Amino acid sequence: MVSQVVNMNHLQHSKEVINTIKERADRVILFYSAGKDSIALLDLLSKEFKEVVCVFMYFVKDLEHINRFIEFSKKKYDNVTFEEVPHWTLTKIHKYGLFCQPRKIRQLKFADTINAIKIRTGLKYAFIGEKKADNMARNIKLRQYELEAISTTNNVYPLSLWKDADVIDYIKRNNLPQPIKYGNKRSNGVNFDIDVYVYLRKYYPNDLKKILNAYPLSEKLLIDYDEKN
Repeated sequence: MVSQVVNMNHLQHSKEVINTIKERADRVILFYSAGKDSIALLDLLSKEFKEVVCVFMYFVKDLEHINRFIEFSKKKYDNVTFEEVPHWTLTKIHKYGLFCQPRKIRQLKFADTINAIKIRTGLKYAFIGEKKADNMARNIKLRQYELEAISTTNNVYPLSLWKDADVIDYIKRNNLPQPIKYGNKRSNGVNFDIDVYVYLRKYYPNDLKKILNAYPLSEKLLIDYDEKN
């Protein structure tokens, strides 16, 4: 019973944050990763705003296991649109030649992508699924914001008080798709992680093939894994 009370308090806080922004804008951006936080947040936002522009940052474009979530969301929410852009971390990968030939390019930060999307769409507020419980840095950062959720740069974090268990509970209670769990670690989406490669090899071999076509040298992750196991 105690956990349910805490969950409801967290949900009420999220609604307060969302309603605060709703008084200022009727169209917003959501950075959507197909992870648990963005799945829950999309459901919350779709009920309150005229339009939610979801931005998916891809590691390798057009992966089947990611497209399943995007297509589900398009069908479920008639006020949701999707845009796909390269993940900002790709600039670091390409600059330093991680499993690819290095390039002379400017290394970007997440803030650069956020600002670019805001300028291009003309939308002021960007929702992001970060939580204080994720790590100490986020805890410190979010505590300084309005309602511990609204930054001075108009980035909004309605799940700031939630824990992972709260998010999973919300997903279950609202019959939303279960997020992908590549391994036992906390997922950061598709990247050069052996858990991702092993998961895709087992369940989505065509997606793994697309990644290896883009970054053929990364097959070494699987070679090393197989040798150890």
